[in-house]
Amino acid sequence: MAYDQGLAARLTDLLAHHPDISDRKMFGGLALLCRGHMFLGIVGDTLMVRVGPKDYAGALAMPHVREMNFTGRPMKGYVYVDAPGFESDEDLARWVEAGLGVVASLPPR
Repeated sequence: MAYDQGLAARLTDLLAHHPDISDRKMFGGLALLCRGHMFLGIVGDTLMVRVGPKDYAGALAMPHVREMNFTGRPMKGYVYVDAPGFESDEDLARWVEAGLGVVASLPPR
């Protein structure tokens, strides 16, 4: 499955200042990692965000957000955000910060 190259470019721009970011092709899309921990991804034209268990229910209550159900079972702590939910640069930046916030407290892998 191809992933949205335009979204990938937007994320690259947002994360250019962050030294600990890497990417890896996963799930038929692109995963972004911080210090070895996945925090964002692109599957097709959908953004995948690691929001963590504490903010999971709140994230699901937001418009254009749904549970990440990649394997037939929901992945708790991860959500899919459809394109209208990150259309503006400000909205995309908020999702990036949410994902980074979850992995910031984790030890490097």
